[in-house]
Amino acid sequence: MVKTHIKYTAAFLFLSAAGVFLTSCSKKKTLNIYTWTYYAPTDVVEAFEKEYDCDVVITEYDSNETMFLKLLYGGAGSFDIVFPSQDYVEILMNKNMLQPVNQELFTNKDKINPKILEKATYDPEMKYAVPYYFGASGISVNKTKVKGTYERTWNIFADPQFKGRASMMNDYREVIGDALKYKGFSVCTKNKSELKDACTHIQKYWKPNIVKFDAEGFGKDFANGNLWLCQGYAEVIYGEVPEEEWEEKIDFFIPESGGPSYLDSMCILKDSSQRDLATQFINYIHEPENYAKFLDFFRFPCFVNPEAEQYMETTPMYPASVLENCELKYYIGNNKKDYSDRWEKIIN
Repeated sequence: MVKTHIKYTAAFLFLSAAGVFLTSCSKKKTLNIYTWTYYAPTDVVEAFEKEYDCDVVITEYDSNETMFLKLLYGGAGSFDIVFPSQDYVEILMNKNMLQPVNQELFTNKDKINPKILEKATYDPEMKYAVPYYFGASGISVNKTKVKGTYERTWNIFADPQFKGRASMMNDYREVIGDALKYKGFSVCTKNKSELKDACTHIQKYWKPNIVKFDAEGFGKDFANGNLWLCQGYAEVIYGEVPEEEWEEKIDFFIPESGGPSYLDSMCILKDSSQRDLATQFINYIHEPENYAKFLDFFRFPCFVNPEAEQYMETTPMYPASVLENCELKYYIGNNKKDYSDRWEKIIN
């Protein structure tokens, strides 16, 4: 559900002297942010409002597609900052929908991990996109149900001990990407032979053990014991299992080969009239103490802003180091149909 938080601030001063009535009106600057649901730490936003004497309006979306269509069809002028994932950063850049970050105000530029900028080949100098969070899906095994050993690679889904107790996400870039990585290929390959090899492997070896392809309910099914093996985001699994059961029940890992990953970034829209304030917000987020609060809320690993780790008060769901071999899901353009057509054959 999309939520909107709106604040208006105005001060009116009425003066009357010698028959003259004077009126003055002042209004705080407003920064309009368009971001993922529950993605902006409230206490950090409120502290920013106070320090910069402004109001921050947050509107939320649930997918890159929703965000992009709203911006494309008349909504771009309503927002200053948007948080697209890597492929949509490329799309927004190519459509000339972004304006440059004010580099003079972006004083925390040196806080960004050089390793993430190596992956962000579309904008390694952060001219238009400042990394916010880098994450990836992985594998969760229910340790209370599985007594034997298991392979710690994507090919765990071929293990017959999980037959009828395994799920993967209903997301072709994720599942096909896992198989591509297992085969030693790029998750963004445009090579038809490599793509066919990966999809054949899914169909022949993984699908017989998979009870469903599900991107939403797998966390609940894992928590109640219906599923013993899931491919998906750690936060979904950890969010459904009571914290006191985490250590006993959950073995979450990302294979050493890495897998498909995403990078959400903060971008300033071209129609924004608040470029400087927007840059100040981006810079404020990357104060290590502030960024740590964001990571603590989700128990995310600290990869994008390594200095923030020293200020974290929680233990991440998994170490940041396991993300190093993960590969961003770049925009695949005309190859999208080839991927989606092969995916339809897998799930049907």
